[in-house]
Amino acid sequence: MQLFSENKTANYIKYAIGQIVLVVIGILIVLSINNWNEKPKIKLNKITFNYKIIILLLLVVTSSCKPIYLTKSFKIKQVPEVPNYKLESSWAVLPWTYSEELQKLSSQEQDTLIADVFYVYPTLLLDKKDTRWNVSVNDSVQNKRVLNVAVQFQASAWATAGKLYIPFYRQAHIRAYSMYNQGGKQAFEIAYKDVKVAFETYLDTYNNGRPIIIASHSQGTTLTKRLLKEFFDGTPLQKQLIAAYIPGIGVSPNEFTYIKPMTTPTATGGFVSWNTYKKNSYPKKYDIWYKGKVTSNPITWDIATTTDFSQHKGFYFTNGKYYEKALKITITDGLVWTTLPRFPLRIFALFKKNYHSGDINLFWKDIKTNAKLRVNAWN
Repeated sequence: MQLFSENKTANYIKYAIGQIVLVVIGILIVLSINNWNEKPKIKLNKITFNYKIIILLLLVVTSSCKPIYLTKSFKIKQVPEVPNYKLESSWAVLPWTYSEELQKLSSQEQDTLIADVFYVYPTLLLDKKDTRWNVSVNDSVQNKRVLNVAVQFQASAWATAGKLYIPFYRQAHIRAYSMYNQGGKQAFEIAYKDVKVAFETYLDTYNNGRPIIIASHSQGTTLTKRLLKEFFDGTPLQKQLIAAYIPGIGVSPNEFTYIKPMTTPTATGGFVSWNTYKKNSYPKKYDIWYKGKVTSNPITWDIATTTDFSQHKGFYFTNGKYYEKALKITITDGLVWTTLPRFPLRIFALFKKNYHSGDINLFWKDIKTNAKLRVNAWN
C-alpha cells in the first residue's frame, strides 16, 4: 500500500530482481534445450544442473510474489476494545494536535479555514503472518504508520483546504478483501462501526455546521462509501458536503442516489474517484473491480481523457520533495493510466504496473490546489 508513500526502495529492488530471475530462467531453459545436441554424458549433467537451478529460482519467485496469508477464524471475543472517540487519544489528528511535519504542510492560518476534512486512511495492516482480523487503535506500531505514511503523504494534501479530523479505527487486515466470506465481512463491519461512531462524534462535538470534505483511500474508501450513503446521500447534511475525494476502490456512477460524480474543477456536492495503473496495464479481476467505474481526471478535474507533463502540478515523494511535471495520464475505462513518474530511483519501478499506493501522492499538489478551489466555490 505504500509504494509511493513510504521509502520502499528495497521492495523496488526485490521486484526488479524477481523480473531478472524470470529472464534467467528463460535463458536456462534455452540452454537446456540446446544441450540436447551435445554428447549424452555431458548433456545429462548440464540438463540436470540447469533444471535444478530453474526449480530453485521458481521457488524463489513464487514464494516472494504470491501472497499467502496466515489466518484464523473470526471470533468476536478476539476483536480489540471499542475506541472512545470522546478521547483525543482515539484520534490520529485533530486540528490542535498536528505534528511538526504536518504543520509544515498545512495552512498557517488555521483560524481562517472555513471547512473541515474528515479523512479515513487505507489498509496498513499488511503482514502476511499477522492473523489478526482487526488492529487495536492502541497499537503503537500501526499508529506510527498511520501518522508517518497515511497522514504525511495522503491526508496532508487537504491540509490547506480545511481542518483535519482523522480517527484511528480498528482497520481490517488486507486479507479481508480476498477472504471476505471467511471473516473479512465481519472485520469490515468492525472497521465501519468505528468510522461511523467517530464521524457522529465529530458532528456532535466539532462540526458546528461547517462545510465538509470527505477524503479517503483504499479501505478508507470502502468505508466512506457507506458513510456517504448513510449520512449525506439525500439528507440535509448533503448541503454541507463540499466534495468527496474517494480514490483507491472502484465507485460506480450510480453508487449514490443524489451524490453525483463531479466533472468540473469547481463543482461541489459530489465525488471524484480514480484508480492508478501503469499505462497499458490492466489489473487482475479488472472486469469486476474497475471496468465501468468512475474515473475522474486527478490533474484537470474535468472530462479530459489525456494530459501532458506540463499540466501535472506535483508528486510528493518520500524524500520530502515535490516533483512537478513528473507524469502524464490517460483516462481509460475504470483506470487512470500513468507514465512512469519521474522521481529518484525510478528505474526500480520499471516493472511495476499497480500504482494503487500512489493514487493520492502522485497527484498531491493537484489535489491540494483543487480542494482549495472547491472550498472557495462552495463558499
